[in-house]
Amino acid sequence: MDKLKRVLSGQDDGSAEGNADGSGILERANQASTLAWGTRMKGFLICFVLGTVSSILGTCLLWIPGVGLAVFAVLYSVGNICALVSTMFLIGPSRQLRTMCAKERALATAVMLVCLVLTLCAALWWKNYGLALLFCVLQFVAFTWYGLSYIPFARDAVLKLFSLCM
Repeated sequence: MDKLKRVLSGQDDGSAEGNADGSGILERANQASTLAWGTRMKGFLICFVLGTVSSILGTCLLWIPGVGLAVFAVLYSVGNICALVSTMFLIGPSRQLRTMCAKERALATAVMLVCLVLTLCAALWWKNYGLALLFCVLQFVAFTWYGLSYIPFARDAVLKLFSLCM
């Protein structure tokens, strides 16, 4: 369990040499301002549950005539934002942003964030609910692809599964 705490808090980078890359000052500043492990877990769970409830509530409210799709788009987007913020409690905001911009996740991150913004624009300002629904679907696909990048060989397995189905 201690190893898991060290890895999730960014204290164990898997290398034996430590901070040979010159980022020691930034890492020490980050460690000095971090939350306790219990507080991190509480923040993660609260944000994750809020995100899940928001997405489920948005899906339930989808069927309200007239405004249902706009409410769904907003609550679904808020749910995805909460899910992203929840992982920041586990590994810290700077490490989260570094991993989001890593080369294997950069495209999925960019598509997910652009679709999130476009979903809100389509639902709230443009009042084009078909476009909002399309952006929600693209947001889901991009968020799923982003999440799969954290599981070793998961993307390859999904691609192989879809190629077998075709």
